[in-house]
Amino acid sequence: MDKQLTMMKSLTDANGISGFEYDVKKIMEGYLEPVSDELVSDNLGGLFGMRKAREGSRTLLIGGHLDEIGFMVTQIDDNGFLKFTPVGGWWNQVMLSQRMNITTDKGVLTGVIGSKPPHVLSAEARKKPVEIKDMFIDIGVASKEEAVEAGVKPGDQVTPHCDFTEMTNKNYLMAKAWDNRFGCALAIEVLQNIKEEDVNINLASGATVQEEVGLRGAKVAANKIKPDLAIAVDVGISWDTPGMSEKDGVGKMGDGPLVLLLDGSNIGHVGFRRHIEKVAEEKDIPIQWSAITGGGTDSGAFHVSNEGVPSVSIGVPLRYMHSNISVLNREDYNNAVNLVTEIVRSLDDSKVEEIIW
Repeated sequence: MDKQLTMMKSLTDANGISGFEYDVKKIMEGYLEPVSDELVSDNLGGLFGMRKAREGSRTLLIGGHLDEIGFMVTQIDDNGFLKFTPVGGWWNQVMLSQRMNITTDKGVLTGVIGSKPPHVLSAEARKKPVEIKDMFIDIGVASKEEAVEAGVKPGDQVTPHCDFTEMTNKNYLMAKAWDNRFGCALAIEVLQNIKEEDVNINLASGATVQEEVGLRGAKVAANKIKPDLAIAVDVGISWDTPGMSEKDGVGKMGDGPLVLLLDGSNIGHVGFRRHIEKVAEEKDIPIQWSAITGGGTDSGAFHVSNEGVPSVSIGVPLRYMHSNISVLNREDYNNAVNLVTEIVRSLDDSKVEEIIW
Protein backbone atom coordinates (compact mmCIF):
# COMPACT_ATOMS: atom_id res chain seq x y z
CA MET A 1 0.00 0.00 0.00
CA ASP A 2 1.52 3.34 -1.06
CA LYS A 3 1.82 6.43 1.17
CA GLN A 4 -1.39 8.02 -0.09
CA LEU A 5 -3.46 4.91 0.53
CA THR A 6 -1.83 4.42 3.94
CA MET A 7 -2.86 7.95 4.90
CA MET A 8 -6.39 7.39 3.61
CA LYS A 9 -6.68 4.13 5.54
CA SER A 10 -5.45 5.67 8.79
CA LEU A 11 -7.94 8.53 8.51
CA THR A 12 -11.00 6.48 7.50
CA ASP A 13 -10.43 3.57 9.86
CA ALA A 14 -10.23 5.95 12.83
CA ASN A 15 -13.42 6.44 14.84
CA GLY A 16 -14.61 10.00 15.44
CA ILE A 17 -18.23 11.13 15.39
CA SER A 18 -19.17 14.75 16.03
CA GLY A 19 -17.80 15.77 19.43
CA PHE A 20 -15.43 12.77 19.56
CA GLU A 21 -12.90 13.80 16.91
CA TYR A 22 -9.79 13.53 19.11
CA ASP A 23 -8.34 10.29 17.65
CA VAL A 24 -8.74 11.60 14.10
CA LYS A 25 -7.19 14.90 15.16
CA LYS A 26 -4.10 13.07 16.50
CA ILE A 27 -3.62 11.35 13.14
CA MET A 28 -4.17 14.61 11.28
CA GLU A 29 -1.67 16.37 13.52
CA GLY A 30 1.00 13.82 12.65
CA TYR A 31 0.57 14.52 8.95
CA LEU A 32 0.24 18.31 9.20
CA GLU A 33 3.14 19.08 11.52
CA PRO A 34 6.01 18.27 9.09
CA VAL A 35 4.55 20.41 6.28
CA SER A 36 3.38 23.46 8.26
CA ASP A 37 5.04 26.56 9.63
CA GLU A 38 2.85 26.15 12.70
CA LEU A 39 -0.31 24.37 13.82
CA VAL A 40 -3.39 26.25 14.96
CA SER A 41 -6.20 24.62 16.93
CA ASP A 42 -9.47 26.10 18.14
CA ASN A 43 -11.11 25.34 21.47
CA LEU A 44 -13.58 22.83 20.00
CA GLY A 45 -10.85 20.79 18.32
CA GLY A 46 -10.47 22.11 14.78
CA LEU A 47 -6.89 21.80 13.54
CA PHE A 48 -5.06 23.64 10.75
CA GLY A 49 -1.56 23.65 9.34
CA MET A 50 -0.41 27.21 8.58
CA ARG A 51 1.87 28.35 5.79
CA LYS A 52 2.97 31.98 5.71
CA ALA A 53 2.98 33.95 2.49
CA ARG A 54 6.31 35.02 1.01
CA GLU A 55 4.60 38.29 0.16
CA GLY A 56 1.09 39.39 1.02
CA SER A 57 -1.33 39.66 3.92
CA ARG A 58 -4.44 37.84 2.68
CA THR A 59 -5.45 34.39 3.99
CA LEU A 60 -7.09 31.35 2.40
CA LEU A 61 -8.80 28.75 4.59
CA ILE A 62 -9.10 25.17 3.29
CA GLY A 63 -11.33 23.13 5.55
CA GLY A 64 -12.37 19.52 5.62
CA HIS A 65 -14.10 18.20 8.74
CA LEU A 66 -12.82 15.59 11.15
CA ASP A 67 -16.16 14.16 12.24
CA GLU A 68 -18.19 11.33 10.75
CA ILE A 69 -21.80 10.34 11.30
CA GLY A 70 -22.52 7.69 13.89
CA PHE A 71 -24.42 7.13 17.12
CA MET A 72 -24.23 7.69 20.86
CA VAL A 73 -25.14 5.11 23.49
CA THR A 74 -28.05 6.40 25.60
CA GLN A 75 -29.10 3.39 27.70
CA ILE A 76 -28.12 -0.17 28.63
CA ASP A 77 -31.07 -2.44 29.29
CA ASP A 78 -31.16 -5.24 31.87
CA ASN A 79 -30.09 -7.82 29.27
CA GLY A 80 -27.09 -5.79 28.10
CA PHE A 81 -28.56 -4.46 24.85
CA LEU A 82 -27.64 -0.87 24.01
CA LYS A 83 -30.08 1.84 23.04
CA PHE A 84 -28.66 4.67 20.96
CA THR A 85 -29.40 7.94 19.21
CA PRO A 86 -28.06 9.12 15.84
CA VAL A 87 -25.35 11.75 15.62
CA GLY A 88 -25.70 13.16 12.11
CA GLY A 89 -28.16 12.20 9.41
CA TRP A 90 -29.10 8.53 8.94
CA TRP A 91 -31.65 6.68 6.82
CA ASN A 92 -32.91 3.85 9.00
CA GLN A 93 -33.17 1.42 6.07
CA VAL A 94 -29.37 1.09 5.86
CA MET A 95 -28.84 0.24 9.52
CA LEU A 96 -30.22 -3.17 10.52
CA SER A 97 -27.74 -6.08 10.95
CA GLN A 98 -24.77 -3.76 10.44
CA ARG A 99 -21.58 -4.30 12.42
CA MET A 100 -20.69 -1.44 14.80
CA ASN A 101 -17.71 -0.31 16.86
CA ILE A 102 -18.43 0.95 20.37
CA THR A 103 -15.53 3.07 21.63
CA THR A 104 -15.25 2.82 25.43
CA ASP A 105 -12.65 3.98 27.91
CA LYS A 106 -11.41 0.38 27.99
CA GLY A 107 -11.15 -0.01 24.21
CA VAL A 108 -13.26 -0.68 21.14
CA LEU A 109 -15.99 -3.34 21.35
CA THR A 110 -17.75 -5.04 18.46
CA GLY A 111 -21.52 -4.96 18.19
CA VAL A 112 -24.32 -5.43 15.68
CA ILE A 113 -27.60 -3.59 15.26
CA GLY A 114 -30.08 -6.39 15.85
CA SER A 115 -32.87 -7.41 13.50
CA LYS A 116 -35.78 -9.85 13.55
CA PRO A 117 -35.71 -12.93 11.30
CA PRO A 118 -38.12 -12.53 8.37
CA HIS A 119 -39.82 -15.77 9.49
CA VAL A 120 -41.48 -13.97 12.41
CA LEU A 121 -42.58 -10.87 10.50
CA SER A 122 -46.00 -10.42 8.98
CA ALA A 123 -46.23 -9.42 5.33
CA GLU A 124 -47.20 -5.91 6.43
CA ALA A 125 -44.28 -5.63 8.90
CA ARG A 126 -41.79 -6.57 6.20
CA LYS A 127 -42.82 -3.50 4.20
CA LYS A 128 -42.30 -1.03 7.05
CA PRO A 129 -38.84 0.28 7.99
CA VAL A 130 -37.92 -0.11 11.63
CA GLU A 131 -37.78 3.16 13.54
CA ILE A 132 -34.37 4.06 14.95
CA LYS A 133 -35.91 4.45 18.41
CA ASP A 134 -36.84 0.76 18.29
CA MET A 135 -33.37 -0.48 17.33
CA PHE A 136 -30.70 -1.83 19.66
CA ILE A 137 -27.06 -2.90 19.55
CA ASP A 138 -26.03 -6.39 20.63
CA ILE A 139 -22.45 -6.52 21.95
CA GLY A 140 -22.64 -10.19 22.93
CA VAL A 141 -23.26 -10.06 26.67
CA ALA A 142 -26.00 -11.51 28.88
CA SER A 143 -26.67 -8.65 31.30
CA LYS A 144 -26.33 -4.94 32.00
CA GLU A 145 -23.67 -5.74 34.58
CA GLU A 146 -21.59 -7.58 31.99
CA ALA A 147 -21.87 -4.66 29.55
CA VAL A 148 -20.81 -2.19 32.23
CA GLU A 149 -17.90 -4.43 33.23
CA ALA A 150 -16.79 -4.43 29.58
CA GLY A 151 -16.60 -0.63 29.78
CA VAL A 152 -19.82 0.51 28.12
CA LYS A 153 -21.41 3.72 29.43
CA PRO A 154 -24.13 6.06 28.21
CA GLY A 155 -22.39 8.71 26.13
CA ASP A 156 -20.00 6.32 24.36
CA GLN A 157 -19.62 6.82 20.62
CA VAL A 158 -20.68 4.20 18.09
CA THR A 159 -19.36 4.04 14.53
CA PRO A 160 -19.90 1.69 11.58
CA HIS A 161 -17.27 -0.97 11.00
CA CYS A 162 -15.77 -0.97 7.49
CA ASP A 163 -12.10 -1.57 6.76
CA PHE A 164 -10.52 0.56 4.05
CA THR A 165 -10.57 -1.50 0.85
CA GLU A 166 -9.31 -1.18 -2.71
CA MET A 167 -12.07 -2.62 -4.90
CA THR A 168 -11.90 -4.60 -8.15
CA ASN A 169 -10.88 -1.51 -10.11
CA LYS A 170 -8.15 -0.15 -7.82
CA ASN A 171 -9.33 3.43 -8.41
CA TYR A 172 -12.52 2.60 -6.50
CA LEU A 173 -11.89 2.95 -2.78
CA MET A 174 -14.36 1.73 -0.16
CA ALA A 175 -14.35 2.92 3.44
CA LYS A 176 -16.47 4.33 6.19
CA ALA A 177 -16.17 8.05 6.96
CA TRP A 178 -15.18 9.31 3.51
CA ASP A 179 -17.55 12.04 4.66
CA ASN A 180 -15.33 13.72 5.43
CA ARG A 181 -11.90 12.15 5.83
CA PHE A 182 -11.69 12.89 2.09
CA GLY A 183 -11.41 16.57 3.00
CA CYS A 184 -8.87 15.82 5.75
CA ALA A 185 -6.64 13.92 3.32
CA LEU A 186 -6.92 16.65 0.70
CA ALA A 187 -5.99 19.37 3.19
CA ILE A 188 -2.88 17.39 4.12
CA GLU A 189 -1.81 16.73 0.53
CA VAL A 190 -2.17 20.37 -0.51
CA LEU A 191 0.34 21.32 2.18
CA GLN A 192 2.60 18.46 1.11
CA ASN A 193 2.48 19.69 -2.50
CA ILE A 194 3.67 23.19 -1.62
CA LYS A 195 6.11 22.20 1.12
CA GLU A 196 9.19 23.33 -0.85
CA GLU A 197 7.49 26.30 -2.55
CA ASP A 198 6.98 29.95 -1.74
CA VAL A 199 3.34 31.00 -1.93
CA ASN A 200 1.84 34.47 -1.92
CA ILE A 201 -1.20 33.75 0.21
CA ASN A 202 -1.28 32.87 3.89
CA LEU A 203 -2.73 29.39 4.02
CA ALA A 204 -4.66 27.57 6.75
CA SER A 205 -5.29 23.99 5.62
CA GLY A 206 -6.90 21.46 7.91
CA ALA A 207 -10.23 20.38 9.32
CA THR A 208 -13.09 21.53 11.51
CA VAL A 209 -15.22 19.61 14.01
CA GLN A 210 -18.95 18.96 14.39
CA GLU A 211 -19.90 19.65 10.78
CA GLU A 212 -22.45 16.84 10.74
CA VAL A 213 -24.52 18.43 13.51
CA GLY A 214 -24.84 21.94 12.12
CA LEU A 215 -21.49 23.29 10.83
CA ARG A 216 -20.60 24.22 14.40
CA GLY A 217 -16.82 23.89 14.22
CA ALA A 218 -16.65 25.91 11.00
CA LYS A 219 -18.03 28.94 12.81
CA VAL A 220 -15.34 28.65 15.45
CA ALA A 221 -12.50 27.98 13.00
CA ALA A 222 -13.36 30.92 10.74
CA ASN A 223 -13.56 33.26 13.72
CA LYS A 224 -10.17 31.99 14.89
CA ILE A 225 -8.36 32.20 11.55
CA LYS A 226 -10.20 35.19 10.03
CA PRO A 227 -9.70 34.20 6.38
CA ASP A 228 -10.32 36.39 3.33
CA LEU A 229 -11.38 33.40 1.20
CA ALA A 230 -12.48 29.88 2.14
CA ILE A 231 -12.85 26.50 0.45
CA ALA A 232 -14.89 23.80 2.13
CA VAL A 233 -13.66 20.43 0.88
CA ASP A 234 -16.35 17.82 1.32
CA VAL A 235 -17.88 14.92 -0.56
CA GLY A 236 -20.78 15.34 -2.98
CA ILE A 237 -23.42 13.07 -4.45
CA SER A 238 -22.65 10.48 -7.13
CA TRP A 239 -25.65 10.15 -9.45
CA ASP A 240 -24.30 7.25 -11.54
CA THR A 241 -25.73 4.18 -9.78
CA PRO A 242 -28.99 2.30 -10.45
CA GLY A 243 -31.97 4.22 -9.12
CA MET A 244 -30.09 7.53 -9.25
CA SER A 245 -30.65 9.72 -12.28
CA GLU A 246 -28.07 12.10 -13.72
CA LYS A 247 -30.93 14.25 -15.00
CA ASP A 248 -31.62 15.05 -11.33
CA GLY A 249 -28.07 16.08 -10.48
CA VAL A 250 -24.49 16.33 -11.69
CA GLY A 251 -21.87 13.99 -10.28
CA LYS A 252 -20.32 11.01 -12.06
CA MET A 253 -17.40 9.08 -10.63
CA GLY A 254 -14.27 9.42 -12.74
CA ASP A 255 -15.31 12.72 -14.37
CA GLY A 256 -13.45 14.95 -11.95
CA PRO A 257 -14.02 17.04 -8.82
CA LEU A 258 -17.32 18.71 -8.04
CA VAL A 259 -17.53 22.48 -7.65
CA LEU A 260 -20.81 23.49 -6.01
CA LEU A 261 -22.73 26.31 -7.59
CA LEU A 262 -24.89 26.29 -4.47
CA ASP A 263 -26.15 24.04 -1.73
CA GLY A 264 -28.65 24.45 1.06
CA SER A 265 -26.28 26.59 3.11
CA ASN A 266 -24.23 28.66 0.64
CA ILE A 267 -24.28 30.17 -2.82
CA GLY A 268 -20.78 29.66 -4.20
CA HIS A 269 -19.20 33.10 -4.39
CA VAL A 270 -19.41 34.09 -8.03
CA GLY A 271 -16.05 35.87 -8.22
CA PHE A 272 -14.25 33.00 -6.51
CA ARG A 273 -16.08 30.42 -8.64
CA ARG A 274 -15.04 32.19 -11.85
CA HIS A 275 -11.44 32.22 -10.67
CA ILE A 276 -11.60 28.48 -9.93
CA GLU A 277 -13.03 27.84 -13.39
CA LYS A 278 -10.14 29.76 -14.96
CA VAL A 279 -7.55 27.84 -12.94
CA ALA A 280 -9.11 24.51 -13.94
CA GLU A 281 -9.10 25.47 -17.61
CA GLU A 282 -5.49 26.69 -17.54
CA LYS A 283 -4.25 23.56 -15.75
CA ASP A 284 -6.45 21.16 -17.74
CA ILE A 285 -8.16 19.77 -14.63
CA PRO A 286 -11.64 18.31 -15.28
CA ILE A 287 -14.41 19.66 -13.06
CA GLN A 288 -18.14 19.06 -12.69
CA TRP A 289 -20.54 21.86 -11.75
CA SER A 290 -23.05 20.65 -9.20
CA ALA A 291 -26.03 22.16 -7.40
CA ILE A 292 -27.46 20.53 -4.27
CA THR A 293 -30.63 22.07 -2.92
CA GLY A 294 -30.65 20.07 0.33
CA GLY A 295 -27.96 19.83 2.96
CA GLY A 296 -24.88 21.97 3.26
CA THR A 297 -21.15 22.08 3.87
CA ASP A 298 -18.86 24.13 6.09
CA SER A 299 -18.93 26.89 3.46
CA GLY A 300 -22.36 27.68 4.90
CA ALA A 301 -20.71 28.80 8.13
CA PHE A 302 -17.46 30.11 6.63
CA HIS A 303 -19.16 32.63 4.37
CA VAL A 304 -21.16 34.37 7.10
CA SER A 305 -18.33 34.57 9.66
CA ASN A 306 -16.62 37.79 10.67
CA GLU A 307 -17.47 40.44 8.03
CA GLY A 308 -18.21 37.84 5.35
CA VAL A 309 -15.86 35.36 3.67
CA PRO A 310 -16.28 34.53 -0.05
CA SER A 311 -16.55 30.73 -0.01
CA VAL A 312 -16.90 27.82 -2.42
CA SER A 313 -17.33 24.07 -1.81
CA ILE A 314 -15.17 21.59 -3.73
CA GLY A 315 -15.62 17.84 -3.48
CA VAL A 316 -15.80 14.52 -5.29
CA PRO A 317 -18.76 12.29 -6.16
CA LEU A 318 -19.39 9.75 -3.41
CA ARG A 319 -21.57 6.66 -3.59
CA TYR A 320 -23.74 5.62 -0.61
CA MET A 321 -23.19 8.79 1.42
CA HIS A 322 -24.38 8.78 5.04
CA SER A 323 -24.43 5.03 5.37
CA ASN A 324 -22.15 2.36 6.81
CA ILE A 325 -19.99 2.14 3.69
CA SER A 326 -19.13 4.60 0.92
CA VAL A 327 -17.09 4.55 -2.30
CA LEU A 328 -15.10 7.23 -4.09
CA ASN A 329 -12.80 7.32 -7.11
CA ARG A 330 -9.07 7.87 -6.57
CA GLU A 331 -8.67 9.77 -9.85
CA ASP A 332 -11.37 12.23 -8.74
CA TYR A 333 -9.55 12.63 -5.44
CA ASN A 334 -6.20 13.32 -7.10
CA ASN A 335 -7.77 15.83 -9.47
CA ALA A 336 -9.39 17.57 -6.50
CA VAL A 337 -6.01 17.77 -4.75
CA ASN A 338 -4.44 19.19 -7.92
CA LEU A 339 -7.25 21.73 -8.34
CA VAL A 340 -7.02 23.07 -4.80
CA THR A 341 -3.21 23.12 -4.94
CA GLU A 342 -3.31 25.18 -8.14
CA ILE A 343 -5.83 27.56 -6.58
CA VAL A 344 -3.37 28.17 -3.73
CA ARG A 345 -0.55 28.81 -6.20
CA SER A 346 -2.71 31.25 -8.18
CA LEU A 347 -3.56 33.59 -5.31
CA ASP A 348 -1.96 36.78 -4.05
CA ASP A 349 -3.29 39.96 -2.47
CA SER A 350 -4.26 41.59 -5.76
CA LYS A 351 -6.05 38.46 -6.98
CA VAL A 352 -7.97 38.19 -3.72
CA GLU A 353 -9.07 41.80 -4.02
CA GLU A 354 -10.16 41.14 -7.61
CA ILE A 355 -12.19 38.09 -6.51
CA ILE A 356 -13.89 39.89 -3.65
CA TRP A 357 -14.93 42.82 -5.83
